[in-house]
Amino acid sequence: MRIGIFGGSFDPVHQGHLVVAECCREQAALDRVLFVPAAIQPFKQDRALADGALRAEMLALAVGGNPAFSVSTLELDRGGVSYTVDTLAALRDAHPADEMALILGPDALAGLPEWREPGRILALVRVLAVERDGLDDVAALVREPRLAALLGPARAEEIVADRVTVPALGIRSSDLRSLVKAGRSIRYRTPRAVERFIAAHELYT
Repeated sequence: MRIGIFGGSFDPVHQGHLVVAECCREQAALDRVLFVPAAIQPFKQDRALADGALRAEMLALAVGGNPAFSVSTLELDRGGVSYTVDTLAALRDAHPADEMALILGPDALAGLPEWREPGRILALVRVLAVERDGLDDVAALVREPRLAALLGPARAEEIVADRVTVPALGIRSSDLRSLVKAGRSIRYRTPRAVERFIAAHELYT
């Protein structure tokens, strides 16, 4: 089985996340995309997140209609700062026969040298770099000195060859939170079930 690992805060999940996941599933021939909400993201420790259980529930509502999508609460259950290398090692132990791919947006890929044990991450999984149509250039990104030094020529070429192209939707979780706080509509930016959940639980107000 080929599994795509899609991590993030998902605070809240939105249509952009789902489009990225579906493009990765199709273009990389993934059997399954696993959404992994973080307990605390290492580079966002200064911002309070919505309760992890609520974020996981919103994800479950968002992906419920797609049999190839599922949600893992591994990082929420572990608690503390969510380091990707620990999550990947645990998933590798749980699924030793499966091929795993880590889905990374351009900002995450650019910052990979700053992550905990980036070399081990690369040893554990294949990297699926997301390239927003008309906005990103993964081929140029992997030539940035620090990232190029980490990847090496062969791995850089592999990432460019495997890159996934997605529509540039321009939807961000921070925008949704701001809209909710301002009493404005978020319809069509997130699934209707998630929109209703946010309203019912008075999140982000």
